[in-house]
Amino acid sequence: MSPTTGLREPGADALDSVHLRGLIDERLNAFLDARCGGDADVHLVSLIEHLRGFLTAGGKRVRPLLCMVGWHAAGGHGDPEPVIGAAASLELFHAFTLIHDDVMDASDTRRGRPTLHRALETGEDDTSAERFGVNSAILLGDLVMVWSDELLHSSGLDHRQLAAVRPLLDAMRTEVMIGQYRDLLATGQPDADVERSLAVIRYKTAKYTVERPLHIGAALAGADQSLLDVCTAYALPLGEAFQLRDDLLGVFGDSSKTGKSTLDDLREGKATALMAHALHTADEEQARLLRSLVGDPELDEAGAETVRGVLRATGAVDEVEQMITERVQRARRVLDEAPFPEEVRKTLDTFITTTTLRAA
Repeated sequence: MSPTTGLREPGADALDSVHLRGLIDERLNAFLDARCGGDADVHLVSLIEHLRGFLTAGGKRVRPLLCMVGWHAAGGHGDPEPVIGAAASLELFHAFTLIHDDVMDASDTRRGRPTLHRALETGEDDTSAERFGVNSAILLGDLVMVWSDELLHSSGLDHRQLAAVRPLLDAMRTEVMIGQYRDLLATGQPDADVERSLAVIRYKTAKYTVERPLHIGAALAGADQSLLDVCTAYALPLGEAFQLRDDLLGVFGDSSKTGKSTLDDLREGKATALMAHALHTADEEQARLLRSLVGDPELDEAGAETVRGVLRATGAVDEVEQMITERVQRARRVLDEAPFPEEVRKTLDTFITTTTLRAA
């Protein structure tokens, strides 16, 4: 037991991220292998191989890792296999969201590889090939969402655990869909409303990426509401900082490291906090440049560099960096007082650094 919290300290390897990723990937591969066996339809096998390539193309497994950390944060012990299955199901759900997100954003690359709707293209001409790829990716995304539920329910969780996580999963799925819808409403119409951009971040990233995975893992260990509230107090500012860093990388990052073009967000006209801050402080000429260039689907690198110059000159980059710093400090203050085992606190502190100071 931890001398400071009374909760059981996890073993030496229990919170090692490389070890945990290996366990999650083993479970995902076993699940997919089982669907390829016997007399599986040849087209299903083909789709599974596309999905397998997508899953192994460099994802960080953030959500399943946090689910496992949440389990240990609440003193989880005993056989971890059912919890690993539940954590792996979150990665399948995430794959579904990414597949559909790439379709909605008309993205060509993900993790340095063609997006699934591009990889699935086939047909006699460009138009029919593109349509087939999009439609196929939508179907595959739907299938992966169903499989995420199947993996959860076949993971070996008992009735009490399933009852505890069901409302959290339902909330998570609703929240990320609302976040995506709010993102769609705002895309192409960036304005100076920072709070509007933050509302999208809270639903689409902070709650979905950090809060709910921690909640789900903790609930599997029998956490009460007070511990879930501590998870929330840590997760929301960190999740916002995570996305704010992502928004900066989406414009100023190194595509060879991020695996995604630094033109996509600008061409789509993403209504980020970065853009809102720039429009809030821009002079007339700077605002004109932003409104004429951001959201232009034909924006080239020269135009993007002009936008980057305006974002720097208006102080928007510095403002977003300050927002990240403030949220990191809030998350660390919560962590300092959190009733978690010491190894869990260390892991969550490391997670703050790796997600908010990253270059990819």
